[in-house]
Formats: sequence, C-alpha cells, structure tokens
Amino acid sequence: MGSVNGRPEGSALVTGASRGIGAAIAKALARDGWPVGVNYRSDESAAEAVVKEIVDAGGRAIAVHADISEPDAADQMFSRLEEELGPVLVLVNNAGVRADGLSPQIDDEDWARVIDTNLSAAFRLTRRALRPMIRNRFGRVVNIASVVGIEKANPGQANYAASKAGLVAMTKTVATEVARRNVTVNAVAPGLIETDMTEDLADGLLGMVPARRAGTPDEVAACVRFLTSDDAAYVTGVCLTVDGGLTA
Repeated sequence: MGSVNGRPEGSALVTGASRGIGAAIAKALARDGWPVGVNYRSDESAAEAVVKEIVDAGGRAIAVHADISEPDAADQMFSRLEEELGPVLVLVNNAGVRADGLSPQIDDEDWARVIDTNLSAAFRLTRRALRPMIRNRFGRVVNIASVVGIEKANPGQANYAASKAGLVAMTKTVATEVARRNVTVNAVAPGLIETDMTEDLADGLLGMVPARRAGTPDEVAACVRFLTSDDAAYVTGVCLTVDGGLTA
C-alpha cells in the first residue's frame, strides 16, 4: 500500500454528513487530502451537494446511503468505501438523533432509538474500522459526543445524555486498547452549535454560554481535523469540549 504525506493511503467515513456538523467535518477532512465517504440516511440531495462541493474543490468523495442503526450498515458502508476509495483509516461517528421528553414520558421505543443510533451504531462502526486500522498501523476515530453527556445536565434528554456519556466512556476504553498500534480514539463534545438539531434549544441555553454566542459547525470540524492529523498522534482517549465556556 502506498502513502500520502507519509501516512497510509486510505479514506475517511463521516456518518450523518449531509448537513450541519457532519458536512463541515467531511469538507475539512477532504481539505486535508482524505477521500471522504459522506454518509446520509434520508437526504440524498444534501449529501450529493456536499460531495459536489468537495469534488469542485479538487477532492474526492462519494455519498454513502445507510441507516447506521441497522446492524448490517457498517459492513455495507465499509465494503463500498474499501472498493472505491481504499480502507477506512479515519472514522467520525457523528450521526445522532434526539427524542426528548421528561423521564416519565420517554417510552422504550424512544429510549432504544436514541441509544441504538448514538451509541450502539458507533460501536459497531468502530469495531468494523479497527482491524484495517491496526493492520495499517494507522487510524483515527473521533466520536461526536455532547456536553450533556459529561458535565451539563439538560432536563428532557435522559436518553440522549446517556447515549453521549456512553460514547465518551467507550472512547476512553477503546483508546487504551489500540494505542500501541498508532490508532487514536478521541471524542469531541460540542455545546450549543448552530444546527437544525439545536434550533429549539438555543433560546434557553444561549444566556448560559460565557462566549454569548452559539458555535459553528466549522469550529467543531476544526477540532476534529486536528484530532485526525499527524499533529495529534500522541493525543488519545480525550474528550475535547467545544462549547464557548459552557462547562468551564
């Protein structure tokens, strides 16, 4: 296998990359020279628009349809990327869902849907990614968590907070298992970021943010870009908050 700038040739996969933080991450990784798999569940046109923007800027990308909560989604996506873009050496578990409600109102279906998508799917994707990364002695996994999963309780999000807290714990454990193989596993925990997913939360949280503004998807993507770079080769098992001081 060849190399690019001293790293093995391969590709990056970003889940939930058709919009918001995921789209910003996909474009940031493409600027670093990674061919990118832009995963989407339902909005094909938005995913194709992200791909077009990457290609028009001189990069390589393909849109990859999959509902990551389905058990066979990991193999389907990885097989296609391995065939078309090379082994997945960067995985960003970004896709997530919310089903908010106070704890007495969260039913089993809403609990399971959030846990399955935000946590269980991320584990399956990480598990599928690790063997090729270990073989190549290079890999970067970045899990997009949330400040509600570590330090900032948000009433009405018991399921979401549990999924993100689990994601951080998983990050730390897996990081220790593969560190000797030049594979790093880190998490990024955004606070209030301007996306479709946080529109209904902005009014209540903005006054609590010391920076007095919401963050941008590009600001989160910049942190992910660092964690996937050679500059972060000795950074593993950490959770980096991007929250304007909300959890300070």
